[in-house]
Amino acid sequence: MSRSLLSRRAGAAAWAAALLLSAHAGQAVAGAEEGRAKAQACVACHGENGNSTNPAFPSLSGQPKQFIVSALYQFREGKRQNEIMSPMAAKLSNADMNDLAAYYSAQPAPATQHKTAPANVEKGRQLSVQNNCVACHAANLMGQQHIPRLAGQHKDYLRAQLASFKASTRGEMDGVMTSAAQALTPDDIDVLADYLAGLPVTAAK
Repeated sequence: MSRSLLSRRAGAAAWAAALLLSAHAGQAVAGAEEGRAKAQACVACHGENGNSTNPAFPSLSGQPKQFIVSALYQFREGKRQNEIMSPMAAKLSNADMNDLAAYYSAQPAPATQHKTAPANVEKGRQLSVQNNCVACHAANLMGQQHIPRLAGQHKDYLRAQLASFKASTRGEMDGVMTSAAQALTPDDIDVLADYLAGLPVTAAK
């Protein structure tokens, strides 16, 4: 990963942290209990406690708090577009986003259910190394700061997002994933999605 891309990612992390803190100046932490109540509107897609059972929708449990805040902000501001999420996020205040992030980040992610195809285990690992996945998503692919957990996420969702990054149709804060995905072939995307979905879920970051 180039120095310029790392610099952009670091800048985005600082922005996400500033947004999270600015909404709650004078409060010690965002309200996880307030977030629990607000999350009831999200259950239909993201499941109870953020554990999605629909492979088209991501699980939010155990995701880094900054990631959830920044994702919601991008939907609210139109930097990411989705027919379901865009209108949902349009109504959220900064405090709402922080409360939701506090709640979902505190929920334990369920044990990984997906079994990676044996032929894709080593190929997927090699692709993750070649494409510097661990440089941003952490060594265990559990995410950090404003960068999401990939380990144990739904295969179909991961495949769709990687394909969108490659097609430059998925909005993001810093352009790092769009750049990184350009070298991936459709087969690479299938292998990576299968590999990442089968990784064990460890302690949340």
